[in-house]
Amino acid sequence: MELARSLDLDAYKPAEIARLIERSGVAKARLGTLQTLTLGLLAGAFIAMGSMFYTLVMTGDGLGFGPARLLGGLVFSLGLILVVIAGAELFTGNNLIVMAWVDRRITLLDLARNWTLVYVANFIGAVGTAVLLTLSGTLALGDGAVRETAFAIALAKTGLVWHEALFRGLLCNALVCLAVWLTFAARDVTGKILAILLPIAAFVALGFEHSVANMYFIPLAWMNGAPGVGIDGLLANLVPVTVGNIIGGGGFVGLTYWLCYRPSPASTSHPDEGIRGTTTED
Repeated sequence: MELARSLDLDAYKPAEIARLIERSGVAKARLGTLQTLTLGLLAGAFIAMGSMFYTLVMTGDGLGFGPARLLGGLVFSLGLILVVIAGAELFTGNNLIVMAWVDRRITLLDLARNWTLVYVANFIGAVGTAVLLTLSGTLALGDGAVRETAFAIALAKTGLVWHEALFRGLLCNALVCLAVWLTFAARDVTGKILAILLPIAAFVALGFEHSVANMYFIPLAWMNGAPGVGIDGLLANLVPVTVGNIIGGGGFVGLTYWLCYRPSPASTSHPDEGIRGTTTED
């Protein structure tokens, strides 16, 4: 029986995915503080690396509006690939922990603790990576063209009105959490990577807003002297985008799938527990 299960190549079914994600949420909520913060720092850095890659690719692309944004979205996917495969705690992905909360397997305090620790750690990791990039001189590539692209990205984000930022954040994390949902269906690393690529490319190409990516984009431009970018712009973007991310990921994906595939008590004895739904898969 165990050998047959290990050789099964079929994707996990949606009801199985719901159980796996719920158990993963319980494990994440019970992580120690130091481990949560460390994995959160890594996730912030990983998303910043994907953002760096995106900025470079969007500089002088010459491909035309749509193809350039598609390519940019594909390379930005590096961030979530690193989070899922290498292991890290990402705030936007952790919005799915709401499934464990509504099923009363963790408390509201457990949920708030995880989200707070991870959000703060993501911010430190993203800003720290922006500092390292600034010190590396990479923004001078292309005779300073990369710097100009970084400035343009940040100015576009800080220029959004509140409701636009909110709804772009909502739509973004619906796609991010759907990408995470799909990774739980996959049985190997290749499947997980493929599951990530198109949902993430879609949100980037469509101009949706990811709070952790913005923790990198806006401070990077600010510390390099972008005109019109400051703390006010950072807060004006992060507050509505974060709220939108929670609604899109925790509500539109987490709660919706919980209602559709509410795990039964028998799911606690699911044979794959301990194999899937690890504490670091976001």
